[in-house]
Amino acid sequence: MLVVHPSPDGREGVQGRRVVVTGLGVVAPCGIGRDAFWAGLLGPPPSGPRRIVDFDATDLYGPKEVRRVDRFTQFAAVAAAEALADAGGLDGPSGLNSDPDRTGVIIGTGVGGIETLETQIGVLREKGPRRVSPFLVPMMMGNRGAADVSMRYGFRGPCETTVTACAAGTHSVGNGARLIATGRCDVVVAGSAEAAMTETSMAGFSNMTALSTSGVSMPFDVKRDGFVMGEGGAVLILEELEGARARGAHIYAEIVGAASTADAHHITAPAPHGTGAVACMELALLDAGLMPEAVTHINAHGTSTPANDLPESEAIVKVFGLPGPAVTSIKGITGHSLGAAGSLEALALALTIERGLIPPTAGLTEQDPEIRISVVTGEPRVWTPAPALSNSFGFGGHNGTLVMAPVV
Repeated sequence: MLVVHPSPDGREGVQGRRVVVTGLGVVAPCGIGRDAFWAGLLGPPPSGPRRIVDFDATDLYGPKEVRRVDRFTQFAAVAAAEALADAGGLDGPSGLNSDPDRTGVIIGTGVGGIETLETQIGVLREKGPRRVSPFLVPMMMGNRGAADVSMRYGFRGPCETTVTACAAGTHSVGNGARLIATGRCDVVVAGSAEAAMTETSMAGFSNMTALSTSGVSMPFDVKRDGFVMGEGGAVLILEELEGARARGAHIYAEIVGAASTADAHHITAPAPHGTGAVACMELALLDAGLMPEAVTHINAHGTSTPANDLPESEAIVKVFGLPGPAVTSIKGITGHSLGAAGSLEALALALTIERGLIPPTAGLTEQDPEIRISVVTGEPRVWTPAPALSNSFGFGGHNGTLVMAPVV
């Protein structure tokens, strides 16, 4: 998609402008801000649901307005503010200085403002319809995160929301990269956010037996029994390479390929043996102009559920063979934040490339013998940055893969 130079085997990706990551912002249970987040990924896993504590967006919104903004939008806005600042800000000699009409925003989510909706349903039942907040609709709508960022900074390019369950963040970053590769935008603010740890939501996931009964996230472990719910948001600033170089931007990684496929199989279960995931990874590699052997690391979806981990591992073996790339899942630390998961993991992969270190898969103590992939466990692994994948697979059969690489 984005690579115009040939790969070692002579193939080339689809022609297009090259896209790089120049800013990162994150709100996660293991840390708010990219450095705190990274330190959390390398530390011990917390226990129980991965709720973000000590989060306060009052400084961004003010004490009055913050009460009129759902938690998921606050996550998106705080992450976007950090990412834009990290990219050098909007103005000045080293700032983005992007044309507002050529600056896009794509902020995905799985369920949007469910916390507000659930709260106001309670108000309706207890106090009647006249007491329902007039801010209910703009607070709960899934596109509020993208709209908020667009309005806050005056970005008038494409402003969109990707709602593809747990693949929303990955698709948002991939779609944002395409806007730059095809010449529509020069800068895109891309990511996702989720705040779905409500009483009803948790009950629904629990009753469908998706949540861990042990309360421990154990990706790829023989005793894995479901995911641990998380929340959060992450935003990546995507920029055309030559523009980033011209202003002296710090470049974390290049997005060299992306793909999206559907299982067309089941509303919650992945396709048997990960056939949809296989197609998605193969298309992403084709898009990047890479052969499988060029990839040395995968940030896996790795939810800690029996239904996901085995098919994903089978798909990785099918595409990459054995022993294959070094695989990690950060959900042992972050939990599964649904629509926010893909952007958290894309951001983690950008940091992995920048820092040459693969976070271990926390919570994994005994790998399932049926899962034959090479999982990084115990300690972080020193790694020579090279092409790497980030996978996301969502309810509804939505598959997403990003390919990132160090800039050469």
